[in-house]
Amino acid sequence: MHIDPSFWLNRRVLVTGHTGFKGIWLSAWLSELGADVVGFALPPGHAASLYYLADIDKRVANVTGDIRDRDLLVRTVRQHQPEVVFHLAAQSLVLPGIKDPVLTFESNVMGTLNLLEAARHDRDLAALLVVTSDKVYAPSEQPRREGDPLGGHDPYAASKAAAELVAATYARLYLTPGDGIGVATARAGNVVGGGDFSPHRLFPDLVRAAYDDRVARIRNPEATRPWQHVLDALHGYLVLAQELARQPEAFKGAWNFGPLDEREWTVGQVADEAMPILGGSWAPDPSAGSGAKAGAEAPVLRLASDRAVRQLAWRPVLDTHRAIAWTAADYREFVEEQRADWLFRRIDAFAGRGGDHAATKRRRLSIKGDRHAVG
Repeated sequence: MHIDPSFWLNRRVLVTGHTGFKGIWLSAWLSELGADVVGFALPPGHAASLYYLADIDKRVANVTGDIRDRDLLVRTVRQHQPEVVFHLAAQSLVLPGIKDPVLTFESNVMGTLNLLEAARHDRDLAALLVVTSDKVYAPSEQPRREGDPLGGHDPYAASKAAAELVAATYARLYLTPGDGIGVATARAGNVVGGGDFSPHRLFPDLVRAAYDDRVARIRNPEATRPWQHVLDALHGYLVLAQELARQPEAFKGAWNFGPLDEREWTVGQVADEAMPILGGSWAPDPSAGSGAKAGAEAPVLRLASDRAVRQLAWRPVLDTHRAIAWTAADYREFVEEQRADWLFRRIDAFAGRGGDHAATKRRRLSIKGDRHAVG
C-alpha cells in the first residue's frame, strides 16, 4: 500500500507533540500532502532550530499546551474536530525518565488518557494512532511481536506499556469500529534523522562531539537496536492511519515498524559508520556501568514487523546503511549552513523511492491566522 494523496488532501489532522523531532518530520510531510494540520505541544525544545528553520510554525496551526491539561485538549478537539489524530506527545527519554518518574508517568499515561478522553468528544474522528515504543515489550532477545507480553524495567518503558493498555481499553469500550473509529498503537524502532538534539541519544551526542572537536562518549557500544530512518517509521504511520480510517476493524490494534535488515547493528557500528561523514571519533563511556542508569536499557532490542509487511505491504525504503548516511549528511548541512530545506528534499526523495512521489507536491506554505489559538 502507498500513501494516498487524495485521502490526505484537506484532511483535518491533529498531531500532539508536533514540536518534537518525530512530530516535526510528520507535520512537514502532512503539510506537503495538503492536510489541514493542527499541532498541540509544549513550546519547541531540543528540536527548536529544526522547527523554525523548517517553517513548521507557518505550516501548522499551533496550540501551545501540556498534554496533562485535559481541559485544553478537550477545547482543542472541540474547536478543530480532527478526522485523524496522531498522538506523539510524551516524555520520550529513558534517562530523564529515571530522574523524574512522576513526570514521565503523568505525561505518558495520563497524557494518553487525556487525549483519548478528548477524542470521545470528536464527532468527525475516523482514526487515532497512539505512538508508543519498541521498549513496551518485556525484555527478550527474541524478535518481539505484537502479541508478546508487555513490560518495562524503567519509567519510560513501563509508562509506554501502560499507555498501550489505556489505548486498548478506550478502543474496546469508547472509540470502537462500531462507531466508525479505528484506534491503533505503533511501536517503532530507534529512529534516526537530521535535526534532533535531545540529550542521551546517539546521533545528537555524536554531532555535538564532532562539532565541539572532542571524542564522543558512548554508554553501551555493544547494545543492538532496531535502527531505521524516521521517514520509514512515519511512512508506516501514515499508511496505517489512512487504512485505519477506511477499515477500522481490520487495522485496529498494535503494530510494529522496524528494520528488515539481515545484519544487526550495534551502537558502536552505527557510530563507526556515521563518524567519517560527521568528522570526529568516539570511545566507550567509562562511567556508564554505575548508578541508576546501569542496566536500565536492554542490551538487545529486536522487532518483528510481519503484520505491517503482510497487511499494509509496508517495507522500509532505506536500509540501515542508507539511513545512517542520510542522517549524518543532513546534520552536516543543518549545522554548517543553518538550513532545513534538506528535510523536504528527503521527503521528496523518500517518496520517490517508495512509489509515493505524487504525494509530496507542495500545496500550502501558509495557514489562516485565525486557526492559531483556542478560546
